[in-house]
Amino acid sequence: MPDPSPHPCLTCGACCAAFRVDFAADELEEHGGAVPSGLAVEVTGTTCRMRGTDHSPPRCAALTGKVGERAACGIYEWRPSPCRELEAGSDACTRARARHGLPPLPGTPML
Repeated sequence: MPDPSPHPCLTCGACCAAFRVDFAADELEEHGGAVPSGLAVEVTGTTCRMRGTDHSPPRCAALTGKVGERAACGIYEWRPSPCRELEAGSDACTRARARHGLPPLPGTPML
């Protein structure tokens, strides 16, 4: 029987509103990648950043919903590599959740 609880990332979104997201410019759709070019800004000739992640407080322009309640990535299938690499329950996840007053995911050690 499948687990009826939703994936924890679908009710969290803390990582999308906690970190700067820099990635290689070749991940942009205009350079043959998948990340929508309109959601990124150039940092250097070879590096881009997701819009909104360098604000204070950060909030990725692709984040939809409310952190900690119901959140989702509006470009999930096309998100950049740093977003793909961040795992639910990882140290980075736990830090992001703590910044928003959320507890670690079950089974995750406290930092």
